[in-house]
Amino acid sequence: MAKSNATTVAAYLKELPADRKKAIEAVRKVILKNLPKGYIERMNWGLICYEVPLERFPNTYNGQPLCYAALAAQKNHMAVYLMNVYGHKETETWFRKRYAESGKKLDMGKSCVRFKKLEDLPLDLIGETISRVPVDKYLKVYEASRAKSAAR
Repeated sequence: MAKSNATTVAAYLKELPADRKKAIEAVRKVILKNLPKGYIERMNWGLICYEVPLERFPNTYNGQPLCYAALAAQKNHMAVYLMNVYGHKETETWFRKRYAESGKKLDMGKSCVRFKKLEDLPLDLIGETISRVPVDKYLKVYEASRAKSAAR
């Protein structure tokens, strides 16, 4: 499964094979437990997304809600997408150091942390990473990066 057409999280989870469903549900539980107020969970882009609603911040580059994190079962792996790690060098450095300290092997793209099984992922670190950036701070970082891009 690379991209889902599910319109609800429940429908998305129902599509998953049992082993992936169990892993995605466990990561989702950690995300929801640690998600700062102001972000919402919904399906977008074929993924479970955690976003700043357009009602709160409509001025995005693409007219879509601003994504903070996402969760998905891809064809060959599962992934948690951490935009606060991708968009902030200091947070990325902190995250990579803490991941190494967990003793688990990091398989990371720009924002996605790929994992094949739940045991590959340090859930406490994922929770801490999700909890690090309140909506107001995330919006300030986003606006600063957009202003920097516009100035070029």
